[in-house]
Amino acid sequence: EIRKLGSRLQGHPSVEKGLPGVHVASGSLGQGISVAIGAALAKRIRKEENFVYVLTGDGECEEGQIWEAALFGAQHKVDRLIAMTDWNGQQIDGPVDSVISLGNLKAKWEAFGWDCLVVDGHNMEEIEKGFAWAKSLVGNGKPKILLVKTVMGKGVDFMEGTHHWHGKAPNAEQTEKALSQLKETLGDF
Repeated sequence: EIRKLGSRLQGHPSVEKGLPGVHVASGSLGQGISVAIGAALAKRIRKEENFVYVLTGDGECEEGQIWEAALFGAQHKVDRLIAMTDWNGQQIDGPVDSVISLGNLKAKWEAFGWDCLVVDGHNMEEIEKGFAWAKSLVGNGKPKILLVKTVMGKGVDFMEGTHHWHGKAPNAEQTEKALSQLKETLGDF
């Protein structure tokens, strides 16, 4: 029930409506990394050794709060934090480069004191290797980020590579066509 008021996917996911493992859903507001750093610091204080994961979008990285949090995380050596940025070049208002260009995103994260790796977001094996890479660096005092290169709407011809479907649900006919195309590419899911 995407974009239906009162559902758990009414816009930004509604965590109080039962999304296991999702503790905060702040959308493009740039707050996710700040929340994740707070959680990772709390785990450090409690001497817990598990990881905190956070997912951001490249359009979200246009928010100043992302970069303030990035500096804070590096300064406080939050090295059990693994962030991921869906780097698809699109955001709700259009291509990221035409809204606020991020330039070399990998160089930017590294300049802010983070370990950074670019992975193919359509290759699960590469993503798993990225997580292994991030975990192997624990103890070096740096937060980790995977820049996950993706194509928005991958596998659906009328959605692929465009921001126009960012916050819009397909109608019944479009849903059927999209699922059919995805089934051809991915098999049964």
